[in-house]
Amino acid sequence: MIVTLIVACEVGFWLLLAAGLSLRYLARMPRAGIAVLLLEPVLELVLLIATAIDLKNGASADWKHGLAAVYIGFSAGLGHSTIQWADQRFAHRFAGGPPPVKPPKYGMARTVHEWRTAGKWVLSAVVAIGLLQAAAWYVGDGGDTSSLRMWQTRMLWVIGINVVIALSYTIWPKEPKKEPKQDAGAEPVEHHETTRS
Repeated sequence: MIVTLIVACEVGFWLLLAAGLSLRYLARMPRAGIAVLLLEPVLELVLLIATAIDLKNGASADWKHGLAAVYIGFSAGLGHSTIQWADQRFAHRFAGGPPPVKPPKYGMARTVHEWRTAGKWVLSAVVAIGLLQAAAWYVGDGGDTSSLRMWQTRMLWVIGINVVIALSYTIWPKEPKKEPKQDAGAEPVEHHETTRS
């Protein structure tokens, strides 16, 4: 049941996103579109309640409950930015909006971007770890919580990888490639265009 709900929530997320953006830009009903988009957190709430009920009814906490916690955590940390990403592209494609904002490529701006991205992933992982810990406490010492601990370890890896990536841009900031300098005495090379008959 839990796995089915996770799949249903993921499908529902994208369906609600498409419906909300379509109402907002294609049907010119911005309020209705926002109302539909605000239903997104309801999916996570339904999954959280279903997971708690499943555990309450005596189900052993296993990878499925851990996956539910991870899904909720990632929705909390990355859901808003995903909606914003889709909104920019939908507005540009169907409503004449400005082109999507591209992330900076170089220097301090790129470093800041990488830390912001890492922050979203870290938030997702921390929320997941917290929910996993709550599930472990709920099961108690008498139950098997090894699968929950496994997911917590994976979330720590997610945090570590994202921090290392952001830190690498801090220590070695990405700089634009320098064009080779032309010698002062060298004559410019003339390019002769050939035509095909």
